[in-house]
Amino acid sequence: MKRLLLLVLLFLTFVQFTAVSQETDENLIQMAILLDTSGSMEGLIEQAKTQLWKIVNELAISKRNGKSPKLEVGLYEYGKSSISRQEDYLRMIVPLTVDLDKVSDELFKLTTNGGDEYCGAVIKASLNGLKWKKDNKILKLIFIAGNEPFTQGGIDYKKSCKDAIEKGIIVNTIFCGNFDEGVRTNWKDGAEIADGKYMNIDHNQQLVYIKAPQDEEILALNKKLNDTYIAYGSAGKEKKENQMRQDSNAASVNKESEVQRAVTKSSKLYENSSWDLADAYDKGTIDINKIDEKDLPEEMKKMSKKEREEYINKKIKEREEIQNKINTLNKQREEYLINERKKSADSNTLDKAIINAIRSQASKKGYAF
Repeated sequence: MKRLLLLVLLFLTFVQFTAVSQETDENLIQMAILLDTSGSMEGLIEQAKTQLWKIVNELAISKRNGKSPKLEVGLYEYGKSSISRQEDYLRMIVPLTVDLDKVSDELFKLTTNGGDEYCGAVIKASLNGLKWKKDNKILKLIFIAGNEPFTQGGIDYKKSCKDAIEKGIIVNTIFCGNFDEGVRTNWKDGAEIADGKYMNIDHNQQLVYIKAPQDEEILALNKKLNDTYIAYGSAGKEKKENQMRQDSNAASVNKESEVQRAVTKSSKLYENSSWDLADAYDKGTIDINKIDEKDLPEEMKKMSKKEREEYINKKIKEREEIQNKINTLNKQREEYLINERKKSADSNTLDKAIINAIRSQASKKGYAF
């Protein structure tokens, strides 16, 4: 009898755990970005570097059933002649990950040269190489951008796009050039096969920064925000350094990118529990009483268990206060920029294409913006 009761309790625990996992997974958004890095695509790579945080921030303001999403981003490059023909001139740069700093870091390392752009091959590679969830309640998106015919290479783009949508993965195509040229070279056809959206952009268009009164305060708060991160474990120091490096990378582009990154760091999509003790403790993924002392930062090693908890909770509270201030300022900033943007020419850039597609396709999955 006792054994039977134990089995029933174990079964109920498993069912409850599975239900929680499914609930968490349902609000997951998986997005793969496939970038043409052939010789003519410097402008596309520059736009990807500068607009990553703006794209993420668009997802950050969405909710489904009152809950914010979790975001995983994967990154491929294709069309580079320095990659071997046997590999179809393509490679996975980043698997699907919540580590947005890693994605940014790799984007800033990208260079261009070459080459032959095999769209069918890179779509197939992303389908097979990334860990896509099977649940069709999850929003799964591919964005492929380039400027050569969609038909190049030995792998039929039609089959790759059909295979994608059969797995519930939408393929959006972004042609870098004239709209009609993209239609003629089958970029539109690829999107239509996989229930996606066909768009064209001017990949050489420069981003225009519009100064807002809130910018300097947001950037000052971002520096204070960095002080709330507690690097721990073997990867902690490196990850913390990369966080600072991506702040510098964003600042090297323009103030718009720098501000957008600060806003991202104040959203729920900026996930760092693998190396930040405050995030890990807040999410319940680590027991501070069981962590090895050698994995702690120097300032925490001599603390008692109680002092460690107090220290972490203090950092969590400080971070929450700073993030709330940044988010309030960003709302004011966006209100200010609505009118200012009307005075500028309409942009035809990568971020606008991706954001338009995301809004449309996420809405069909029950997300509200």
